[in-house]
Amino acid sequence: MTIEFDNNMPIYLQIMNYMKKQIVIGKLGPGDKIESVRDLAAELQINPNTIQRTFQELEREGIVETKRGLGRYVTNEESIIMRIKKEMAGQLLEHFVMGMKELGFAKQDIIALVENAVSSSTIGKEESS
Repeated sequence: MTIEFDNNMPIYLQIMNYMKKQIVIGKLGPGDKIESVRDLAAELQINPNTIQRTFQELEREGIVETKRGLGRYVTNEESIIMRIKKEMAGQLLEHFVMGMKELGFAKQDIIALVENAVSSSTIGKEESS
């Protein structure tokens, strides 16, 4: 796991976001075992307490569950994973729309640009094939 840390955001939040993304894109699937605090801290070269805090927050959100004596696992609840995916999409859209408005684009211009980008993108074509 490689994460480029941003000094403007707490490290535990950056790790949380990274792990959420790995879950949403399927690199960490429902029920998958997550690395231990010690292993992940060593891999990322950060304090184990930071990883512990990350895991506590992920558990609080229901994304990760601890099985006593066995470790931590990604939730099997598809609804929780879908909720995370929608939240992440909402954040991306909000940043995008705010940036476009700052550039002076009107609503219809933004919609037209997005439609054009989706139509010409290989992403949409892969999914419909």
